Amino acid sequence: MDVRFPPTVMLIFSVMAVRVQSHGIDGGIGCAGCTLVVSLAQQIGEMNNEPIIEAMQRLCGFLPSSYQPACKMFVTEVEPVVQRLIDEKLFTPDVACHALTLCSVDPDQKQCHLYPLPAGTGLATSLSRVLSSGKAREARARKMQKLGSDICDYFPVLKEICQFVYERVDDHDPVMDADVDRFSVIETLRGTHFRGRDCDDTDPSIHPGAKPIDGDRQRDSNCNGIYGVDPKSGSPYEELLCNSTTQLGMILLGDSAGAHFHIPENWVSAPDISLGAFEILPQVLADEFDWPYLSAMTGYKNSSLVKWPTDSTYYKFWQMDHCNHRDYQNLGVNGARSSAMNSTIQYSMARDQKLDHPALVVYSLIGNDVCNGHADTIAHMTTPEVMRANFHSTLQFLDTRLPPGSHVIATGVADGRILFNTLHDHIHPIGKLRSDVTYEQLYDYLDCLQISPCTGWMSSNETLRNLTSERAADLSKAIEAEVHAYKSKNFDVHFVRFDIQDVMKKWVKEGGKAEDLIEPVDGFHPSQLANFLMAQQFWEDFEGIYPQGIVKRNPHNDQIRQLFGDQGGY
Repeated sequence: MDVRFPPTVMLIFSVMAVRVQSHGIDGGIGCAGCTLVVSLAQQIGEMNNEPIIEAMQRLCGFLPSSYQPACKMFVTEVEPVVQRLIDEKLFTPDVACHALTLCSVDPDQKQCHLYPLPAGTGLATSLSRVLSSGKAREARARKMQKLGSDICDYFPVLKEICQFVYERVDDHDPVMDADVDRFSVIETLRGTHFRGRDCDDTDPSIHPGAKPIDGDRQRDSNCNGIYGVDPKSGSPYEELLCNSTTQLGMILLGDSAGAHFHIPENWVSAPDISLGAFEILPQVLADEFDWPYLSAMTGYKNSSLVKWPTDSTYYKFWQMDHCNHRDYQNLGVNGARSSAMNSTIQYSMARDQKLDHPALVVYSLIGNDVCNGHADTIAHMTTPEVMRANFHSTLQFLDTRLPPGSHVIATGVADGRILFNTLHDHIHPIGKLRSDVTYEQLYDYLDCLQISPCTGWMSSNETLRNLTSERAADLSKAIEAEVHAYKSKNFDVHFVRFDIQDVMKKWVKEGGKAEDLIEPVDGFHPSQLANFLMAQQFWEDFEGIYPQGIVKRNPHNDQIRQLFGDQGGY
């Protein structure tokens, strides 16, 4: 795969990165990122018996070539500070990032640090030796800010492009979409990794999931790769091979779990990092760290970059009926909760009641209505009344978009106590070399910076974990109540209890380990293996709801493969 991108796309990456820098306190995400990178460089130096500055340069060399100049410029800028800390025997990743002003101690806040501070010396004393005055700190902060300044402000000529990107990213539509039908011809930037590939990006009537135009005699209007006329009968292939089946699209309205958020483990584990580890960095950034093409709902291919195969609801739809090819939309958004779904995300769904086939919509927000990084986390959780009202509004919206014969399945909110219970005393990948960082320590560090994905569950406070799960259970009851009360015009609606613990118990019974099902880097999301197993569990749930089968097996599948091969791929 060619992962080198043109300048416009590199600009988009920069815009997306800048937009998350302000989260948290005491430096927030920027502080945590600095601490992890400096720690990784320190460990690489230990492994290769070289000074940390050389290890930082080595780490820069692991990056794609387009990222290396900025990385090396950063190393050159920080070298004097890092070297002085080493000379003074004050160096730790936390102290270094405070000295670089990427970390701070905000008024009335705690000192956040992942590693022990220098023996016999507090953080303030350590910093006073390298930043002797407030003016020195301000000067250092200005230099660091310049290195990471908002590219849109630094180059005013790019402001119009930046505004375009902001709007598309906020709307969760494909950034590259010439005919504005919400389907794209490129993989990333909310393209074909999230939605089926558009087969004509100049005509909005042509897109995955559309009913065929004139039987697709002349062209493929629904992008499933089936078109033309049978020379013997004179009938369109679309009619011969697809009309006897019930075609059904797969649409996820979800969060980062449904989009399959994933950070490669070898990015943060010093013993596992290697040249080429970051080759996929541009793609991962452009996909917002999501891997929907490997997910439990819309996955469609296997990848050598992960350890486990892919299975999904969409893939099973395609296996049952090849006429469903490319008819998937993964509208999973990192951090999505019911209010965001109701106000923006759902409107990026592409479906026309008259011109498109029916679809299965899975409404699955499994955590963010109780998860946040605030210190007073419970006060920022969604209440059951608001959850039900938001879900009701989404159902009303779906009634205006989904074709008759569609289906909606809503899942409950997860019980996330399993995260801490499973991982708290395990070593995190950043501590693999020296066995010096547990998940509990990392959770507490992220909590201190108020950037934890879920303060309520990723906490050493058992009472808080239990209260969070109680609220999650109440939200699930609210969703289920609305499922039973709602009267739809165009779809049936059902509730499925989401409990990854059931999947985990089955896996452990088969000889696996519970931690295999949790993403190792963030310690929060379902892993690739969990997505594979959840796809199977969801299919069992669907079979229970639709005993006659939600999708019928197409008797013409073999003929479709013979005539159209891979149907144009993805």
